[in-house]
Amino acid sequence: MSDHHEHGSHQHGTPSLRHRLAHLLTPHSHETADKLDAALESSAQGMRALWVSLAVLGATALAQAAVVAVSGSVALLGDTVHNAADALTAVPLGIAFVLGRRAANRRFTYGYGRAEDLAGLVIVLTIAASAAFAAWAAVGRLLDPRPVTDLPAVATAALVGFAGNEWVARYRIRVGRRIGSAALVADGLHARTDGFTSLAVLLGAAGSALGLRLADPVVGLAITAAIVLVLRDAAREVLRRMLDAVDPALVDRAERAALAVPGVRSVGELRLRWIGHRLRAELAVVVDGEATLRQAHAIAVAAEHALLHALPRLTAALVHADPAPVPGERDPHLALAHHLTT
Repeated sequence: MSDHHEHGSHQHGTPSLRHRLAHLLTPHSHETADKLDAALESSAQGMRALWVSLAVLGATALAQAAVVAVSGSVALLGDTVHNAADALTAVPLGIAFVLGRRAANRRFTYGYGRAEDLAGLVIVLTIAASAAFAAWAAVGRLLDPRPVTDLPAVATAALVGFAGNEWVARYRIRVGRRIGSAALVADGLHARTDGFTSLAVLLGAAGSALGLRLADPVVGLAITAAIVLVLRDAAREVLRRMLDAVDPALVDRAERAALAVPGVRSVGELRLRWIGHRLRAELAVVVDGEATLRQAHAIAVAAEHALLHALPRLTAALVHADPAPVPGERDPHLALAHHLTT
């Protein structure tokens, strides 16, 4: 006996006023329309984080660019370019969040959430490009040293850069973790490193004030190294998500939740995957072989219900119920074995 169950396959109309009021008075609902509302709300939070970040970092980069024009500091130039690139990453992420709101169809049966992972890849490439530009500017100044002027303005711009980036980093990381967006978290980590590179510009200004002509380009190279470090972390996070990696703790939590369901004797194959900032699950549970189809279906429903409680960002689960084996019984999946060999 086997039973497949997935709430996401049911169809529902527009929620009524009564339904919406009931939703406000209950911890959560598993109806498809409510899941869509939650997904839209998470996308709206992501969009809000992006545009607020764009405004703050855009203003920061413009202020720093004005100081670069009068001071000639390549360290500050590298920081400014990086801040501008960080602000512009809101564009691919914004497009991804908008695409993610589109409903699944017969071609994209899982929806468009993967666009968010592609946006994360664009962000990684943007970070790499800013690192290359910062390195080029710093090496050029090492080969052709020039004095840095208006050092107080450079120092002030460095502090402005740190403050703006740290605020944006905290905001992006907080929202990204709340809605489960690896791309937004990676972008927040990017902004945080930008903040510390801004403080490095302050050190370069101090060195220039002491008459060290190479202090500014050396700091520019240090900024490049910092960008490369954040590039490594961001690339690892985004590539893991693209390869369907999940935190093993989530798998453990899902398994414990399923095993706690009355009627579930054991949990077989269990898979989790992120689609954008939404989580999906597939699992097999072993039930009493003498259970009726209705009883097995009820256990599958209870297992999905438990998973929805255990994994807050889960939007759909496919539960397969297998009968507990008895001595001498032929494996019911044996007919599939030759299809599953590699």
